[in-house]
Order: sequence, then structure tokens, then C-alpha cells
Amino acid sequence: MKADSNIFRIADGTSPMTFANEREAVSAPPALMKFEPRHVPGALKLSQEMSWPYRREDWEFAAMLGQGLVLERDSKVIGTAMWWPYGQSHASVGMIIVTATEQGRGYGAWLFDSLLEATQGRDVLLSSTEEGLALYKRRGFVECGTIVQHQSILAAAATQGQVFDGIRPVTVSDLPAIQAIDCRATGMDRAPMVAALVKAGHVVIAESKGRAVGYSIARRFGRGYVVGPCAAESVDDAKRLILDQLSRLRGEFVRIDVHEEYGLSDWLEGLGLERVNQVTAMVKGQRPVSDGIASMYALANQSFG
Repeated sequence: MKADSNIFRIADGTSPMTFANEREAVSAPPALMKFEPRHVPGALKLSQEMSWPYRREDWEFAAMLGQGLVLERDSKVIGTAMWWPYGQSHASVGMIIVTATEQGRGYGAWLFDSLLEATQGRDVLLSSTEEGLALYKRRGFVECGTIVQHQSILAAAATQGQVFDGIRPVTVSDLPAIQAIDCRATGMDRAPMVAALVKAGHVVIAESKGRAVGYSIARRFGRGYVVGPCAAESVDDAKRLILDQLSRLRGEFVRIDVHEEYGLSDWLEGLGLERVNQVTAMVKGQRPVSDGIASMYALANQSFG
């Protein structure tokens, strides 16, 4: 690799994207435009090329919740980049791909810099593989944690005989409480995304003395199901919320992405959910701060944060 080459990779995939010399002038560039519904089939092909597990429905859901950019040449999608606004203060970015035949021409850097500009001055979160760290640091991102990916086909014995006191299914009237817990746990206004995730998945709430102290969502994603988000006021509540979701997913392929700092990885491995990967959480600007009581234990996915 040349000395001025860079590996540029947003997490949630398995193959790196190489961009040789970010500053190299690009001849005959493709058109850069806003991501629209018509771009979904092309975006899906790109993610399949990278061996990412997204379904068409996952792309449609992500595009519905956020905004994106596309590089297009002759009506063919050759690059994508997405971002999701969390109020006026924060945003997360992900799903950045450039097709293999167009890599090394500076298109990835062009996409990413345009994406940062589109976030309109918000503090930006992302998940990075080790290969991308240097590039993101040059753009002002700093490390703020580790996210561990667990997945496997869930054995029937994983949650057999478990009792989940204080856990109940969600009702329509619970949405404001769930959104409030999410805001307290993340330090960000993610109300529209939380509402969409609640609508898309199976949701349970943890209660203590008649008060909601946590929630979790399980929904179809990728190869099977993802359990997350899961926010709670204690690690014990988080475990009970996750176990309740897993009790309905025996025999299914399950993925959970958790913040390493809360110590759930060994516990998940004990349930048969193998630790398969880890990425670095990064932020450009001010890191969001929780209320110090509620925490976000499991993510909706690495792109959403």
C-alpha cells in the first residue's frame, strides 16, 4: 500500500474500502445527489457486494428514518452514505459504501466529507473498525468506547426456565415513557427513531413500583433478529429485558451489539451468543451525556448508535 493510502471503513460490514490519496483529483466524477427511494435496489447490491447482511427492508427502514447521499454514474449507484439526526445537537452516520471497481479514486472521502457537511454542524457519532481510526481522527473524531457484536443461532436452552418478574409487553400509551428513557440513557433526542423502532418490533418494558425503568426492542434485521435498543436503569434490568426477548427467539439467528463498558459480553457468551467482532465508538464534537442513572446497553445497530 502506498504511504498516502488509507483504509476507510464504517462498521457493520466485513470488508474494508481502500481510498488511495484522499487529495487526488478525481477525473470524470459521478454525480453526487440525495438518497431517494429509487436508490434502494442499487444500495442493496452494494451492501451485498461487501457481504453486509442488510435486507432491502433494512435499507428502506434506514432511509425512511434518516437522510443520505448517493454517488451515481449512468443511473447506477456506485456509492452511498447515510446519516440520522437526533434533535438539533447530534447525528449518527453509517452505511458508507463505494463499489470495489471505483475504490482508490477518492470517492469515499468525497462522500464522507459531504456527509459531514450535511449534518449541519451537529456533533457526529460513528462506529469504526481499526482500519478507519486514523482517517476519522484526522477529521476530528475521538474514541469514546467499544461496541461488541454478538450473534448466533440461539439454543433452546439459553433462556429455559427463566422468570422475568416486572417485565411486560408495551402498550400504545407507553411510547412517551420509552422515549423519555431513551433520551435519558443516550443524552440525545431520538424520539422519531424510537417511535419507528417501537412500531417495527416487539417491545417490552421493565417496571419498578409502577414506574418504567427500562425497555428493549427485538425486530427483524439482517440474517434474523436484532435485540436492541435496550436501555435501563441497572444492568440487572437490562439482562432481564434481554432475556425476555431471547425467550421468544429460540432457534432463530440473533444479533446483539453492546457497549463493552457495561460488562455484558461474558454473560452473552454464556448464553451461547458468540462474540464475533468489535468496533470503536467515535464522536466528532461533544459526546452526548446520559442522566447518570439510565444507560444504553444494546444498540439498534452500529449505524444508528
